[in-house]
Amino acid sequence: MGNNDNLISLQSSLHKIKRVFLSLLCCFPTSILALLLLLLLSYNGASIFCLHVPFPSKTAPESDSFSPEIVVRESTKKSSTSSSLSTSSSSVMYAVKEEILPSKLKTQLPLLQKSNTLNSTFVEKPKGFRKNRPIFKIFQPTALSKQFSVRAKEFFHGSSSKSSKSTCKLRFFMTWISSLESFGDREFFTIESVFKSHPNACLLIISTSMDSRRGLELLRPFTDGGFRVSAISPDFDYIFKNTVAEAWFDRLRKGTVDPGEVSLGQNISNLLRLAILYKFGGIYIDTDVIVLRNFSKLRNTIGAQTIDLETRNWSRLNNAVLVFDKKHPLLHKFIEEFALTFNGNRWGHNGPYLVSRVVSRLDPKPRFNFTILPPQAFYPVDWSRIQSLFHGFNGEANSKWYTSKLRQIREKSFAVHLWNKQSRNLKVEEGSIIDHIMTDCCIFCNSSVSAL
Repeated sequence: MGNNDNLISLQSSLHKIKRVFLSLLCCFPTSILALLLLLLLSYNGASIFCLHVPFPSKTAPESDSFSPEIVVRESTKKSSTSSSLSTSSSSVMYAVKEEILPSKLKTQLPLLQKSNTLNSTFVEKPKGFRKNRPIFKIFQPTALSKQFSVRAKEFFHGSSSKSSKSTCKLRFFMTWISSLESFGDREFFTIESVFKSHPNACLLIISTSMDSRRGLELLRPFTDGGFRVSAISPDFDYIFKNTVAEAWFDRLRKGTVDPGEVSLGQNISNLLRLAILYKFGGIYIDTDVIVLRNFSKLRNTIGAQTIDLETRNWSRLNNAVLVFDKKHPLLHKFIEEFALTFNGNRWGHNGPYLVSRVVSRLDPKPRFNFTILPPQAFYPVDWSRIQSLFHGFNGEANSKWYTSKLRQIREKSFAVHLWNKQSRNLKVEEGSIIDHIMTDCCIFCNSSVSAL
């Protein structure tokens, strides 16, 4: 009986508490009740959808194929917002650096690249386009370049007001794609050496930068001396017309040919020398070639750079000196090879390696009548040893080689290729082989040659 009384008493107490709680709840404003309900819902949602990502205790090593700093730089470059946004972008990339595991970086990086491309109106071209962009300017026709055909014919067949030599015994060609400022003592001496051995020759320099008032002043010592030299801006459309190079050059200008990482000026020079000789016929020489002897007896000739010591056959040809008749079929083959196999990313592919490839494939047919001269003719010293020609006489230790090499060059070489890339910064030491050669080949011999 006592238990029932206790139970009834407990239930009565609970009812009283409930009535008190409800009465108190009714006293609160409705807005406070709504706020409490909203807080409860927010807490419930956060606890359900929150994803906890544990940070590693040690930063994982970076992948070699990923650089967050580069991504930050590109992200900042494409953003047009304020500097505060750039800072926040950097911090986001830093979080990526810390959180992404090295094993997943390679699979996630393409997504970043794709996103950057979609968010930009700029489509990036190969690096070669940016590197060679200044060279493309010379491809645009100018008033001077459009007169190339007429001016070249007048130069070769007309008469000079300051010279009684109205005709050219031999035609020499050089190309100069670089700036006028870079035409220095070495290039100037190459011209001297041409006229020292060929006073009645004509030298045409195919160049836009040299075809200027300053270029004319640079050549004035020769023209005042009665020598036939001129610089004329090239008309590429005219020079490449009716050759396989015409279509290739048109694609290059339209941007559908990748110029590659090798200097486009160098590769255009490789093609230009072939097309000029095919159009006019004559002798082409690089601007780092010293001419030693008269070329008049050479015809349809190319020089070997190296030979196989066992077979004594040539192993590589070079295109720094070329002597060919107008429209020679071998020149046509060279131009065709250039247009069909052009590769702007491999040094020499469109130059020395090109002429070597073509000649190695030729059948011994009469229509390809030409001569390959041994290395002694134009390349008496290999590029790897060219510095030996610039060093002075060091006594008995090298006297035998020194005297033998100098005599050999004087007696058997038509020219010496200086391998500009390897020797540009070398000083001509007094008593060196080059010093003797320059004394033999100079016209303005009172000038200093130490900076050649």
